[in-house]
Amino acid sequence: MKKLFSIVAFGCLLFALAVQSRAQRSGAGSLPFAKGEELVYQAEFKRALLRGVDVGEFRFSAKSVQAKSNGASDPLLLVADVFSKGFFTKLAGFRFHEHVESSVDPEKFSALKTNKLDEQGKRVRSSEAVFDYEKRIVTWTERDPNQNQPPRVTLLDFTEPIQDVLSMIYFLRTRNLEVGKSFEIPVIDSGRMFRLTVAVMERKRINTVLGRVNAVRVEPAIFGQDRMIRSDGKLSIWITDDSRHLPVWAQVKLNLGTVDIKLKRVGPNQTLASIQK
Repeated sequence: MKKLFSIVAFGCLLFALAVQSRAQRSGAGSLPFAKGEELVYQAEFKRALLRGVDVGEFRFSAKSVQAKSNGASDPLLLVADVFSKGFFTKLAGFRFHEHVESSVDPEKFSALKTNKLDEQGKRVRSSEAVFDYEKRIVTWTERDPNQNQPPRVTLLDFTEPIQDVLSMIYFLRTRNLEVGKSFEIPVIDSGRMFRLTVAVMERKRINTVLGRVNAVRVEPAIFGQDRMIRSDGKLSIWITDDSRHLPVWAQVKLNLGTVDIKLKRVGPNQTLASIQK
């Protein structure tokens, strides 16, 4: 059950962080999302006759922070929180919480530093990834706050701009989503390096919280051997087929069932009506 929610949480991070940037970049340093914007999602589980069971809530925000050196661009700070709730908490007998912070260079649009806290009942792990672009090395460190033991440290070389699981989605938003095409994004997560393939599958009209919209379905290949999640499954994301490229729905299909993730609320300074403009 812990594995199930970890998979769902990962898929939701990929989905919901995408919504922060509602249009393609028009140039370096230009990112069309509101500072302080908060987005709230709800995840529902279904299997056979079991439908619409609330299992989680997801909150995401983005803001600029002051650069440490003069002349440098103010980095972006992306923050995500994923919580278990309702049916999942009762069935599993424990609570799940994942907190992720990603610092991103807005000019090169690449990850600078990633911090993650993963709480699954009594199991707690904290990790940090630091991206050194001069040495082309990523240092990933993981600690167990409940144990007095040396941390796990992994050094990874890279030769190109690299993303973490959050900045990857922003980078995805800069691409033209042409049906039948696919592309790769280099990503580092949990001390491992991946080349994530994203396939653009189809266009269709779907019902959403914003009403009926034209949408494009993309499939990031995160499941399978030698991929981010070593399990069977499929993640689909529907993104509005307009200049905003707004993700409105994601679906994670697993052997245990299906999880639907949908946008429910936008705040504190925006409304759904303002998004629709």
